[in-house]
Amino acid sequence: MAPGRAVYGAGVRTLGVDLAAADVRTAIAVVEWSDGRATIQAARLGVSDDQIVDAIRLADKVGLDCPLGWPATFVSFVVAQQHGRLPPPGYTDGARWRRALAYRLTDEIVRAETGLVPLSVSADRIAHAAFRCAALLARLAAEGRPVDRCGDGVVVEVYPAAALRRWGLTHRGYKTPGGGSGPGPLVDELAAAAPWLSWGPHEELCRRSHDAFDAVLAAIAARAAAIGRVLAPDATQREAARTEGWIALPTGRLGELVPPASAPRSGPCA
Repeated sequence: MAPGRAVYGAGVRTLGVDLAAADVRTAIAVVEWSDGRATIQAARLGVSDDQIVDAIRLADKVGLDCPLGWPATFVSFVVAQQHGRLPPPGYTDGARWRRALAYRLTDEIVRAETGLVPLSVSADRIAHAAFRCAALLARLAAEGRPVDRCGDGVVVEVYPAAALRRWGLTHRGYKTPGGGSGPGPLVDELAAAAPWLSWGPHEELCRRSHDAFDAVLAAIAARAAAIGRVLAPDATQREAARTEGWIALPTGRLGELVPPASAPRSGPCA
């Protein structure tokens, strides 16, 4: 947490990172939460590792749209295969065995809760972004800010589409290539659902860039995590979450995220 800031109150800064393998598709957004409002202070596309780390240093909570780890079964599988110690699988359902290698516990929880299927970090191209993510987390740890993959530290893993689903907003197909003119309609939908969110000069970028829009969603989801409005791992899930990562699914309404406005003063000194 940045010095002098209170995560649960007003005056809190959240950072959203839509992480891609390359800088050109990576976006960040900074949202300031105070006195009944949330304001997008920055939104930027084409972001380097140095810029991400600099932004994290100034944030109270960071929503990172990228897997923070790999399935434990997959890690064990790779190590055993590398050393020639892989036993013949004792299975009758090959698809089920492969599924355990492809998806983390948190991915299965998200599927059960929302009906959405996160990309597999061990069997899909999102692994390239996860490689970059692992290096970023190592940099933070070297600076004395180790990441708790359960989300209890400064960084929490988020999934914008699932957050939209939990908030009752359009969540399917909005990033389909060639499917429409960008996230403009969804910006309108979010603006109507969250009238307390001020877009400022960053609205135009969010209307034309899915990556910038997702970074804003990640910053809002980070706020939900900061105030405890997300599904946290229970005692039986925490061990896996600490190594594989844990997607923070919002559990409340959008309106619960904004700090209450200060009551107006009254009397002769007001």
